[in-house]
Amino acid sequence: METLSGISGLTVMVVEDEYLIALNLEMALEEHGARVVGPFPRVAEALDHLASMGLPDIAVLDINVAGTPVFPVAERLAAEGVPFVFATGYDKWTLPPAFGDVPRLSKPTDPAQLVQSLMRAARCKETGRVA
Repeated sequence: METLSGISGLTVMVVEDEYLIALNLEMALEEHGARVVGPFPRVAEALDHLASMGLPDIAVLDINVAGTPVFPVAERLAAEGVPFVFATGYDKWTLPPAFGDVPRLSKPTDPAQLVQSLMRAARCKETGRVA
């Protein structure tokens, strides 16, 4: 598979509680040169990481993580200007209005589509536009 360099060298936070999905995300991101932090199977673990280890360049978030909505993580990332995408089985209408413009990928997520969405989000951060 051809490596897309758009996320190469970026630190990508993954918040996902389903082991096989998390593993597939991690492998796909690393294959494209990203450095993965996580995957975090609990919202509290992701928040602890953000508080103690700093911010990633970009993130992939499941909406429902072990029965807990991921929105506190999304709020923290948004407040810090870190772009993210949702990779979830939930429909767009389940998102709070504040996250209505955040890209949402349906599970199972196609790795190429995920990488393209992350590249687009990273470019939008650089230019100050919304993905």
